[in-house]
Amino acid sequence: MDHLPLAAAAAAASAPSPAAGAQHGRVLDAYKKALATAASVAAYAVLARSMARELLPDELRAAARWGAAFVRARLGASEKERHTVVIRRQLDGGYSENQLFEAARAYLATKIDPRALRRLSLARSRCKEADGSSSWTTLLCLEPGDSTTDVFDGVEFRWTSMETGGGDDGKRGGKGGGDRGHRAPRESLELSFDAEHTDTALERYVPFVMATAEQLQRRERVLRIFMNEVRSWHGFNHHHPATFDTIAMEPDLKKSIVDDLDRFLKRKEYYRRIGKAWKRGYLLHGPPGTGKSSLVAAMANYLRFNLYDLDLSEVRVNAALQRLLISMPNKSILVIEDIDCCFDANPREAHKITTAALDQAEDFDFSSSDSDDAVGAPPRARRAGDLQQQKLTLSGLLNFIDGLWSTSGEERVIVFTTNYKERLDPALLRPGRMDMHVYMGYCGWEAFKTLAHNYFLVGDHPLFPEIRQLLAGVEVTPAEVSEMLLRSEDADAALRGLVEFLRERTRRRARQEAAIDDNQVVAEKGNAA
Repeated sequence: MDHLPLAAAAAAASAPSPAAGAQHGRVLDAYKKALATAASVAAYAVLARSMARELLPDELRAAARWGAAFVRARLGASEKERHTVVIRRQLDGGYSENQLFEAARAYLATKIDPRALRRLSLARSRCKEADGSSSWTTLLCLEPGDSTTDVFDGVEFRWTSMETGGGDDGKRGGKGGGDRGHRAPRESLELSFDAEHTDTALERYVPFVMATAEQLQRRERVLRIFMNEVRSWHGFNHHHPATFDTIAMEPDLKKSIVDDLDRFLKRKEYYRRIGKAWKRGYLLHGPPGTGKSSLVAAMANYLRFNLYDLDLSEVRVNAALQRLLISMPNKSILVIEDIDCCFDANPREAHKITTAALDQAEDFDFSSSDSDDAVGAPPRARRAGDLQQQKLTLSGLLNFIDGLWSTSGEERVIVFTTNYKERLDPALLRPGRMDMHVYMGYCGWEAFKTLAHNYFLVGDHPLFPEIRQLLAGVEVTPAEVSEMLLRSEDADAALRGLVEFLRERTRRRARQEAAIDDNQVVAEKGNAA
C-alpha cells in the first residue's frame, strides 16, 4: 500500500503538461508550412527556368550566368582576395585592335574542352604577316558569360568571356558612322586569379600566353620565299616538303641542329643581357647533292620563318645590300647559296667600278638636302672614286652579320652554303662569325634508312646488309641514292637497282686506285733510272 502514492506520482510526472503539448503542436505545424513553402518555391524555380529558356534570349541568360558567378566570387572574397585583369578587344575608342586579346583568344582555343561547355562559338582569325600578306585559321571561342580555367606553374587562372554594350541606344558605333542608331558590342576577356599571384600573372603568365600564341600563328601561316631584284624583294608562296623527319642526315647531327634552333628561339632576354644581336648564323658546307638546300627548307618549316634568298649577283654596291637587308622583317631566314662564288679571290680589295654599279649607286641617293653630311642618309656618291669605295665587298656583308648593322633586326637566322669551304675568305671563318659549321657529307647508313623509309615505308629488307657494306666503301651523295630509289615504285626493284649502282661505283673506285698505284710505280722507276 505504501508504493501506490509513489507510482501515481511517477505517472503524473511522466505525462506531458497541456502547455508543453500545445508548444509541440505549434512547432510541428511550422515545420509542415516550411516544407510546403520550400516545395512551392522549388516548383516556381523549375517553372521560371523553363520559361527563361523559352522566352529569354541567349544574351540575357549569359549575363545572368555571369552575374551569378560574380556574386559567388564576391561572397567568397572574404576567404581569399581575387584580382581581375580586363583585356579589351579594341583600344583607343575602337580605332585599334588589342594584340593581347587576339593572342589570348588563340591561346584559349587550345585549352577549351568542347565537351565541358554546352555553348561554343567558332571564329576565323586573320594572321597578318610581316610582308603584308594574310593567312586565316579557325578558332574555338568562349561564348559571352562562359569561363574556363588554366593552370600555370601550379597557379589556377580563370578566363571569362565578356560582351557589353550594343543595341539601339542612339549612340554611334564609331568614327565614320555606318548605322547611327546601333552601337557594336564591346568584347573583352577577364583574367582572374588570387591576389597573391599577381606578379606571376603579369610577369610570367601573360608573356607565356603571348609567346604560345605567336608559336601557334607561326605554325598555321603560309610560308613565303623572297628573291631580290635590284632594290627590292619579291615573294612567292613556299611549299617545300622538307622536314627534319624526312631529311637524310646523321641522327646526331640532325638533333644538334634542332636543339640549337630551340635554344635560339628561347634566348631573347639572354642575347639582350650579354649585349649581342638576337641572330644565329649557320655555314653549311659539303659536296654538291648532299642536301644543303633541303636542310635550309627544313629549318624554315621548323621555325615557320619566311626565306629570303639573296642573289649577290643582283647587288653591286654596299648601299644596295644594306637597303635589302634592313628591309627584311624579324623572324626570317637570310640565305646566300654558294657564298664562295660571290666574291673575288681578294674580295676586300678595291676593284674597277662598273657602269652597272654606277647606275645602282645613283639609285641609292637618299639624302634629303644638298649637304654631303645629311644625317641619317648614306653619303652621296658623285664621283667614281667615291663609288669605288661603295662597290659591293665582303666587308659590307660582314658588317651586317656582326658589325654595326647587325642590330637592325632580331630573331633572324643567317645561312651560307658552299661546296668548297677551303675557298672561303678567312674572314668568314673567323671564330664567332658563323655560330655553327655543319658538314653535309656523303650518304651513310643512317641517312639511307631515312630515304628508304621516305620512299617505301620500310625499316628492314634482305638487301639492307649488303647496301650497308657497300655504302661504307664508296662515296655517293643522298641525291644520287634518291635518284636510284625513284626509278621504281617497287621496293625490291628499286633496292636491287641501288645495289647494282653501288657495286659499279665500287669497281670504278678499285680501277682508279689501281691506276694511281701503276702511275706511282712508273714514277718511282723513272726516278731510279
